[in-house]
Amino acid sequence: MTEDGSLFLGASRKADGSFNKAEFLALKFANRHGLVTGATGTGKTVTLQVLAEGFSAAGVPVFCADIKGDLSGIGARGEPRDFLLKRAEEVGLEPYAMTEFPVIFWDLFGEKGHRVRTTVAEMGPLLLARLLDATEAQEGVLNIAFKIADEGGLALLDLKDLQALLTYMAEQAGALSAEYGLISKASVGSLQRALLLLERQGAEHFFGEPALAISDIMRIDADGRGTISVLAADRLMMNPRLYATFLLWLLSELFEELPEVGDLDKPKLVFFFDEAHLLFKDAPKILIERVEQVVRLIRSKGVGVYFVTQNPLDVPESVLAQLGNRVQHALRAYSPREQKAVKTAAETFRPNPDFSTQEAITALGTGEALVSTLSGKGAPSMVERTLIRPPSARVGPLSDAERQSHLTTGPLSGVYDETVDRESAYEILARRAGKAVAPQQAPASQQTPESDSAASRWKLPGFGHEDEAPAREESRAPARSRQRETVVEAAMKSAARSLASQVANQLGRALVRGILGSLKR
Repeated sequence: MTEDGSLFLGASRKADGSFNKAEFLALKFANRHGLVTGATGTGKTVTLQVLAEGFSAAGVPVFCADIKGDLSGIGARGEPRDFLLKRAEEVGLEPYAMTEFPVIFWDLFGEKGHRVRTTVAEMGPLLLARLLDATEAQEGVLNIAFKIADEGGLALLDLKDLQALLTYMAEQAGALSAEYGLISKASVGSLQRALLLLERQGAEHFFGEPALAISDIMRIDADGRGTISVLAADRLMMNPRLYATFLLWLLSELFEELPEVGDLDKPKLVFFFDEAHLLFKDAPKILIERVEQVVRLIRSKGVGVYFVTQNPLDVPESVLAQLGNRVQHALRAYSPREQKAVKTAAETFRPNPDFSTQEAITALGTGEALVSTLSGKGAPSMVERTLIRPPSARVGPLSDAERQSHLTTGPLSGVYDETVDRESAYEILARRAGKAVAPQQAPASQQTPESDSAASRWKLPGFGHEDEAPAREESRAPARSRQRETVVEAAMKSAARSLASQVANQLGRALVRGILGSLKR
């Protein structure tokens, strides 16, 4: 499975079909990213399992999504079936040992794995706008909402926090627009409707606490094997935008939290992005540019990113150029687009004089692929027609009982299963609204100078005591006018200046937007 710092992928064949040589992926170049492509039914999922097993055996943690449920079998010992034994003999895999691998199951809905969550604040406005399919104007409102939350100490943890903040912004649009720029009530309303739709699709399960700790997907077991984190994505795929945004958020978190390590003997983590076309479909230019930047820079943090998709045209050229390790399964060439995809895939390989790459792509059998990996000083190897080795773990899904056993006996049992709902923006705004309403409803005899003085303390616009009796308003108009301007405006501006000063001078605890809009602490 591993040999001299390399993963065994399979064996290439000569023109007559006989054994040529073993094909490997060098671990020291595994963080140069990769691409696994091929039409449905050509063996991509098994190739993904083979790569995950190899990385795990080499002590490299893996994160991958299980689209159809088949990948869950990696947590159970394989069965020596005839077709597997035959393939092992053909590729020279000796001995062919059956084994299971350390696995942790995750599920946004908490049904087939540990609950995986993030907070609205950590998601950030850019990715949240992508998730909500927001327009440019609506994305601007989201950016203002995050700025208000940062400056006002309003923790945005779940969707009800964001709903409460948007409601407040709509009610105080005039006052807030003077400070932050135009806040359109129509844009706020559109965002609120999009959030309601998102809740109906089950996205509220994704936002909240406890949030996923990156260290929990980078575990090494007692035997030195990397843990394979498997995300149950069969139900999640019913909302492709949520699926793609979640994986992109996780990639962003890895980029922001992990330190620079340069080139290592092996990666610290390998991240498989299955159904990669969902990431780039209808994505705005700015998002594609950020993804390209993350992919380019995350290599130096010891993370390898492998995109898995049907068609190489699904990945933008700027990203495709950074993927050094390629496994190309068969493609069909019936339509003009498919013919273009075959040609594009063939041109990305270093040619082999023994066969036509373009012709081979359409003639590959199931479990057979064109393989080119980085070798030597990081140059791509000549493409080889390769039989992929058989997996050592089970080919096929776990039963419900087997999956439950992993969940109850695993290292994260009980850690993420219960939701924590601490005080956040929703509770703070509701409490401030209640304090603003209560004095207005009290009899005039109970409104003492002391209570008026307490009410004059600064609050967010709309939560003070703006409605006073006319007589008191007349007698105190100049003072109240000066007080409102001094306390409200000066406090907001002071908070903004203070935050900017903390960032500039690196003093205190500052909040800075990361490369994809999430919070970096």
